[in-house]
Amino acid sequence: MYGKTYEEAEHKVLIGREVASRFLLCRYITVNKIYQEWLNAVVNRVKESTFANYRNKFEKHILPEFGDIPCADLTAGRINAFINQKLTEGLSASYVRDIFTVFKTMLKYAQEEYGFRLSLKNVVLPKSERKQVEKISDTEQKKLISYLKANMSLTAFGILLSLFMGLRIGELCGLKWEDIDFQHNILHIRRTVQRISSANGNKKTKIVVSSPKSATSFRDIVIPDTLMQYFETFRNEINAFILSGTDKPIEPRTMQYRYKKLLHSANVENHNYHKLRHTFATNSAEKGFNAKALSAILGHSSVTLTLNRYIHPDLTYERRLMNMCMQL
Repeated sequence: MYGKTYEEAEHKVLIGREVASRFLLCRYITVNKIYQEWLNAVVNRVKESTFANYRNKFEKHILPEFGDIPCADLTAGRINAFINQKLTEGLSASYVRDIFTVFKTMLKYAQEEYGFRLSLKNVVLPKSERKQVEKISDTEQKKLISYLKANMSLTAFGILLSLFMGLRIGELCGLKWEDIDFQHNILHIRRTVQRISSANGNKKTKIVVSSPKSATSFRDIVIPDTLMQYFETFRNEINAFILSGTDKPIEPRTMQYRYKKLLHSANVENHNYHKLRHTFATNSAEKGFNAKALSAILGHSSVTLTLNRYIHPDLTYERRLMNMCMQL
């Protein structure tokens, strides 16, 4: 080091040592250490369920592979090998992409906080192909509806709400009687019920009642006239959850179990609960429902999401439309 005086040169040496020390610190800081810092940074910025999702992906997939590796030593080659290994283990392409998205968010924090450069442009993500989900057939729908009406209960009522109003299972479980406007026949979606991992790091889970999935999931839905009779029949205290009739909610896993059991009793082909929502969306589109209005009812962030994910007209419907176009 050079300077006009000894003190100036000495000062430059001290600065150089500090820079070198910081460089070495950044050079060897591990993924696990950054992960702990990053968790503390995001814990108050995201929903509890989102935080649990982040932690689960890191502790189950990312840390076992990269925890002891310095962030600066991460390469596209290492990450691509990790991605291929997860696909080999049977994880879906979309789930692997989600894992990488969370990892990338943490690495961006690391680069901004410690100033090192890390190129991820050569990371190759698997193509995620969404499987087309068919709606419940018209014949099976009629069987299911007939059975529900003949064996009416709070569970049967809840299933009708998902089939005729497109509610997500968590939203259904989170409904309270205070969410029903009996004067104007409006249902307010204001909360959802989820089972998430506990924050203490063990394998235990817990039920949380929180705000809906996204800002657009907060919505008001007009209740069909035919369903109002059931709201009147089961009407309860305003603080009670609709499905349970008490101040404690029915959790989604329990509702899914009840639905499977009911399908068996009704002699209806087995399928997952979410297919009710898909069926509602497809039925609505086939009956000429405005796409923008349908998107709002479903709580989607865009009309494109509604069209791409839920609406798959069958050939019978397409044939009817084509014939209508021929009518002059």
